Amino acid sequence: MKKIMIISAAALLSVSVNSFAANNFSVTSTDMSSDKTLTQQQVFNDFGCSGQNISPQLTWVNAPEETKSFAVTVYDPDAPTGSGWWHWTVVNLPATTTSLPAGAGDKLKSQLPAGAIQGRNDYGYAGFGGACPPSGAKPHRYQFTVWALNTENLPLDNQSSGAMVGYMLNNTALAKAEMTVKFGR
Repeated sequence: MKKIMIISAAALLSVSVNSFAANNFSVTSTDMSSDKTLTQQQVFNDFGCSGQNISPQLTWVNAPEETKSFAVTVYDPDAPTGSGWWHWTVVNLPATTTSLPAGAGDKLKSQLPAGAIQGRNDYGYAGFGGACPPSGAKPHRYQFTVWALNTENLPLDNQSSGAMVGYMLNNTALAKAEMTVKFGR
């Protein structure tokens, strides 16, 4: 019985430490904030939308010490598809990375660190695809998530779907930091 209690106490301590690390891990942006909506800079430029389609600047702090790489995703759970909408996926960001500049997700001239890979968004290409909710719909939520991972590289390429990226991230995540902003038209 004592052995079971010791193991349970060790498991509880491990969960508490991981929860503490995850609670301090956070993401911010100089281009947007959680209490504001997206600007035209982060809006798609097609499908009836006329934005600049520029990925925002992101900075993250307090990742778990054992982080071996990062990933970034942008997801709209409110898209009328039955499965949401993947706007951006980036994997294999080195563990030394703590920020991305505005425009890092440009499909033609990426400013990502060497080795980073952008997956295919739901617009059909590898790169950032801005917000473009249906006209007249209530504002959609856009979840900008930075994932701290327990592996240096995920076996993904620029044709990997958001669903595949999400599957791999959920299986290797140590912690995640999320910022949700809204946009409607």
